[in-house]
Amino acid sequence: MLRGAPARREEDDWRTEAESSSLPATRSSIPIFVFPPSLDFYADDQTSHKQVLTLYNPFPKVLRYKVLSTAPSRYTVVDAEGLVKPNSCIDIVTRHRDIRARHYGSTDKFRVEIWEEGGGKSTGGRKDIPATLHPTKPEPRERGLSETPHWQPHSHMFSHGIPRPLSAGLFSLYVLVGLASLVVLMLPLHGDPHSLLHESLHVSVVQKLVAAYVLGLLTMVFLQG
Repeated sequence: MLRGAPARREEDDWRTEAESSSLPATRSSIPIFVFPPSLDFYADDQTSHKQVLTLYNPFPKVLRYKVLSTAPSRYTVVDAEGLVKPNSCIDIVTRHRDIRARHYGSTDKFRVEIWEEGGGKSTGGRKDIPATLHPTKPEPRERGLSETPHWQPHSHMFSHGIPRPLSAGLFSLYVLVGLASLVVLMLPLHGDPHSLLHESLHVSVVQKLVAAYVLGLLTMVFLQG
């Protein structure tokens, strides 16, 4: 697919907005690590019209991916199809290009499909990412009103938080945690027969999932910073 092309739609699984705004239930045989789990666009905040989905591949095999949408005419997805190398991640840029009042409050969906390179889609996995257009961005609370951190109501708490400069100590800590997460993602899985590392350095899928999640959160912190 050409870079910057509209998100694709497959007739078998996805229908036009006029026909239906819902999607069939999905099942995934391969765990999909994509962050954030939802996207929020704000009409009055032009910087939010561009969002990034980060797709991780913690497995020792190349994965192929494709991004589809329930409303492909409203969005542009850069690199909507491609490959993710083993123990690597990629950023998929999405842009909302139909910011009109008639779409305020509407929720579309992106579907990320993955399967092993050279294999069939029947053995792959898929995950749906809701995308909502809001008329205005929520106002931050006045500093001093509450000592409790105020997170936005969606599930990924770093996606649209208030950008704050990081102190040198906190920045160094984030960098160390990010490097540690990258190391975990690069280590082989338990039982990998092709690994040259000692078995004690092998990790589980759960450990890679945690590392991928932490790295995703840190990525959003640095992007917002």
